[in-house]
Amino acid sequence: MGKGYGFGKTILFGEHFVVYGLPAIASAIGSKTTAVVERSNSYELIDNRPETPGYKKEKFDEQKISNENIFRTMGIDMTKTPLRITLGGNLIAASGVGASAASCAAIARALNEEFNLDYDDNKINEIAYEGEKGYHGTPSGIDNAAAVFGGLIWYKKNPSGGQNIMERIQIKEPVEIVLGNTGITSSTSVVVGDVKKAKEANPEKFDRTFKDYEKLVNIARSDLNEFNLKKVGELMNQNHKLLQEIGVSCKELDFLVDVARRNGAYGAKLTGTGRGGLMIALTPGKKLQEKVANAIEKEGFSVFRTKIGAR
Repeated sequence: MGKGYGFGKTILFGEHFVVYGLPAIASAIGSKTTAVVERSNSYELIDNRPETPGYKKEKFDEQKISNENIFRTMGIDMTKTPLRITLGGNLIAASGVGASAASCAAIARALNEEFNLDYDDNKINEIAYEGEKGYHGTPSGIDNAAAVFGGLIWYKKNPSGGQNIMERIQIKEPVEIVLGNTGITSSTSVVVGDVKKAKEANPEKFDRTFKDYEKLVNIARSDLNEFNLKKVGELMNQNHKLLQEIGVSCKELDFLVDVARRNGAYGAKLTGTGRGGLMIALTPGKKLQEKVANAIEKEGFSVFRTKIGAR
């Protein structure tokens, strides 16, 4: 029997911008997906993860391709060595929380243990990236990096296909956040494709937005290092505005952002794909976290109470 895990993630800065080679800042959160691998008479996937209603059904075909990518990359033939894979853990399978990357990392780790392959985390990350292709086509790589390594990550993709940049960001201590769930499952590949079309149609507008974002994210990195959370929150608000400009927010996300800010969140923005999925609110301290979470729940939305900087 092999066991593995992968962290959930949230993106503090840079979703969509990261696709075009701009830096992003992501963090693992304190929730995980687990995987257990056992020898069996036939291949079977048992998905016991908690979910946003309909998420697993909508992602089923993508999940199948993802798992096949993982098996092929690891040289595992399910016809010769059939396995039962059981997914679980306390990470909600939902858009915006890195659910697919967490499952890819968990499965890769469990297979690594079952077959005594002795892969290190760098190799597990490579495998998880191949699995992510099943969900996202050409993923940025930031989700699987957070899922495998944990902590806060500065990530810059090389669009030409060379080596990506990944550096750790150290903060004084983990910080409480609230993730508000719109209940809407969105397709990353579709939304990324729409952004690409919009950029091609209006390159001048996107160039200005990209320059504004690049200045913002470099300041954010410095403020995180200095643990200046008020300033980080203000920059998250600015980042959300830029994401609105490129067309990846929606009325539900904007509503949740507004509720969080009105109830004292230092900052709030969409996180992940957008057009549904999750909103992240920076809420240092249990008291503020509860206040913001309760306000969102009173509006009829579900929330996750967790922390950034999980290791």
